[in-house]
Amino acid sequence: MDIGARLAAVRKSKQLSQRELAKRVGVTNSTISLIEQNKVSPSVSSLKKVLDGIPISLADFFTLDLGESEQDSPFYAALEQPDVGNAGLQYFLVGKRRPQRRMCLLREVMAPGSDTGKSMLRHEGEEAGVVVSGRVEVTVGDAVRVLGPGDAYYFESTTPHRFRNVGDGEAVLVSANTPPTF
Repeated sequence: MDIGARLAAVRKSKQLSQRELAKRVGVTNSTISLIEQNKVSPSVSSLKKVLDGIPISLADFFTLDLGESEQDSPFYAALEQPDVGNAGLQYFLVGKRRPQRRMCLLREVMAPGSDTGKSMLRHEGEEAGVVVSGRVEVTVGDAVRVLGPGDAYYFESTTPHRFRNVGDGEAVLVSANTPPTF
């Protein structure tokens, strides 16, 4: 997914200039411009901060229909799972076209050394997942653990949290959260 083009389209649909959005978020105009030109790739937490200035949720940002139309079906082939991640993180969203989704289900692929950003994530709801392959360091509040295949996590998402691939290869997780963040 082209994050920059999507941000520009959403910003324009809300009739916001780059300058106004930058002012709302507390960043420079050039920061918004660089993101929209895909010259910088924001972390998930940085993108959420920018989207809060619009305001639009991460879930709505990634699933907003910008002219696409798809038939509803309970099945989602791999190609029908849009990548809503960035910066070495691929989050393949299951159920994008399901109306009024109440949860977010992701197939996550983390490149070696990638993480969710220096800032800890925090949002409403609950979050759970299982590591399918690789080694992922999961930080939840003050607790830190490296999880491997078959290991899992489940926590309140209001607790600050972070994920980091500490293995030599890709890490794959299947995760869910509610309410949906993507």
